Amino acid sequence: MSEVKAGDKVQVHYTGKFEDGEVFDSSDGREPLAFSAGGPELIPGVSNAVVGMKLGDKKSVTIQPEQGYGPRNEDMVQQVPIDRMPEGVQVGMQLQAQVEDQVIPLVVTAMTEEYAEVDANHPLAGKVLVFDLELVSID
Repeated sequence: MSEVKAGDKVQVHYTGKFEDGEVFDSSDGREPLAFSAGGPELIPGVSNAVVGMKLGDKKSVTIQPEQGYGPRNEDMVQQVPIDRMPEGVQVGMQLQAQVEDQVIPLVVTAMTEEYAEVDANHPLAGKVLVFDLELVSID
């Protein structure tokens, strides 16, 4: 039986969890996730974890932030004057900011009468993640 090599097209079923076991994403009830092993489509910790697996193999990998969504960067949390925010903005709302040619997703994390605090970090930045993987296809 062949092993996955970097560059192989693969499909996996997965469950992504936090260290405490809380599930944040899963392919359960959906099509398996398709990607190139070792490629840039996914976070490196998952993309590289399938290299060496064989069809039907299952494994659990713990991924540090550097191999996941990166460390949390407090410089990406900003206070914006409330008069520069869309009308009706509330804590928890997801917004987008245009910076030159780039669109940056933001989450409103706090508000006062004068400012809204917005966070441009990926929601999973700085988190240790655990992925349960099952290799279902190698092309």
